[in-house]
Amino acid sequence: MRDKQLMRLLTAARAAWLFGALFITVGSIPAHADSDADALNRLLGRGMNLGNALDAPREGAWGVVLKEEFFRAIKDAGFNSVRIPIRWSAHARADPPFTIDPNFFARVDWAIDQALARGLTAVIDVHHYDGMDQDPVSNAPRLVSLWKQIAARYQNRPSGLLFELFNEPHDALSDQQWNLVIPDLLQAIRETNPARMVIIGPGSWNGFDHLPSLQLPEADRRIIVTFHYYKPPQFTHQAQAWMPSSAAWRGTKWGSAEDRDVLRHDFDFAASWAREHRRPLYLGEFGASENADLESRVAWTSAVAREAERLGFSWSYWQLCTSFAVYNPATHKWNQPMLQALLGNPTGQQ
Repeated sequence: MRDKQLMRLLTAARAAWLFGALFITVGSIPAHADSDADALNRLLGRGMNLGNALDAPREGAWGVVLKEEFFRAIKDAGFNSVRIPIRWSAHARADPPFTIDPNFFARVDWAIDQALARGLTAVIDVHHYDGMDQDPVSNAPRLVSLWKQIAARYQNRPSGLLFELFNEPHDALSDQQWNLVIPDLLQAIRETNPARMVIIGPGSWNGFDHLPSLQLPEADRRIIVTFHYYKPPQFTHQAQAWMPSSAAWRGTKWGSAEDRDVLRHDFDFAASWAREHRRPLYLGEFGASENADLESRVAWTSAVAREAERLGFSWSYWQLCTSFAVYNPATHKWNQPMLQALLGNPTGQQ
């Protein structure tokens, strides 16, 4: 089990975990909590996003329905974790108490269990809650209620399940507004999950350059900080159908010495912030358009993954199938150059 692997990484002074529950009072943070966060971040390791499925308006609307095959292929290839983006706001009542549809909850249960049963660390988030981005003041009580329900349902799941508060805050959900919401969301989770590892990213689409604006409770060390990286967008987002303006970027290449210097500078900036604040970093999304030339796409993907690993970041590629894809569910085969770029020496031979 993943918890046994985690225990080997933690210090002997660590209090016992039992399927994610730590027998301490809420708000009591042990001195060794930093090492716990570092250890779980190492278990996240190299991951894969299962995007465009449960984060779509309805599963299947964006061409992806989660299958057992996906979890098996991810594990067999040599990845350590999955990130499962979820649009909870599309499956919950708009009026108090904002009850989440039990059928949708059951579907999320299935996805979590598919990951954990294979020894994959799993991240679930709140994805595409557009109302929160557009009007955070009015929608904050609903988001808090969603997290209370999610946390209560999964309080007895193993510690290999991590909660990510919110994907890519932007627009009206500014850095300042986001910082105001974080304590209430954490409290909603800590009521039932005092020891659960929580992932939190900065505003402005989880931009690495907004890490200095992120305000976290100093006493809560059971936090992993995330950021996303898609620089330069003219390369990574070229010719995406959902982004008409990107058609003009088709043919953009990547791989010059200057390109690589920018990447190193950006990641060194993030790493410096992490060291100063004693927070492990999780590169929760990075990916390059399937419309980029393969040589550049492989070069960018490999460079980002290796830079992240050099600095001790865990990472999760966006995404398995559909746009930015590295796996073809119709043929059950990986894009081998991209798999090699991600893992270096992949074990999967599909």
